[in-house]
Amino acid sequence: MTKVAIYARYSSDNQREASIDDQLRLCQEYAEREGWAVLDSYTDHAISGASLMRPGIQDLIAAALSGRFDVILAEAMDRLSRDQEDIAGVYKRMVFAGVKIVTLSEGEISDLHVGLKGTMNALFLKDLADKTRRGLRGRVEAGKSGGGNSYGYDVVKKFTADGEPIRGERIINDEQAAIVRRIFEEYADGKAPRAIAIELNGEGTPCPSGKAWGPTTIHGHFKRGTGILNNELYPRFSI
Repeated sequence: MTKVAIYARYSSDNQREASIDDQLRLCQEYAEREGWAVLDSYTDHAISGASLMRPGIQDLIAAALSGRFDVILAEAMDRLSRDQEDIAGVYKRMVFAGVKIVTLSEGEISDLHVGLKGTMNALFLKDLADKTRRGLRGRVEAGKSGGGNSYGYDVVKKFTADGEPIRGERIINDEQAAIVRRIFEEYADGKAPRAIAIELNGEGTPCPSGKAWGPTTIHGHFKRGTGILNNELYPRFSI
């Protein structure tokens, strides 16, 4: 009997945890219709398909290369990877190991699938990146936050009349803002970032990361705009 391993993945963009269960169920039903024996299921939750650095897919590849099963079954090829080079590499390794890749959408994967689908997925990722950059730029030009949470600010949860979230709204967190002001004032008075960090840790002041304060947390990297002192949000906006 043909031995099968099922792989399921969902990313955080417009998908949900139940997506994994749906994929596993559909693949299980397909395997039963084919008379295949499902030995294992491998999953990755809320992880992008743009990279193979996922625990589930890595375990799947290792098991396949060890000869544990004959077929990898997934909902679609882009569940394995959306990166053209990665999917080609996985396919090549499976051919070498004598393991077939079958998906509910494409059937048994061939060289043609890898070439065409890989190109389509690469274009999808590029388009997604372009749209993301445009969206972030629009938020910034509207005077809103274009990124994640910044120390000294809290997220404002607002919704449109249609129930859609309004993103990028922030309000000042007075307690954290006082710490930011203090860091700037002490640095301007000549105190080194390391000394400021030691002082904050000694007082038990919570760090943005939840860990201990360090010199890099205070100063960061000038070109990358990291750290309290190099975050452009603070010099530009009064807190």
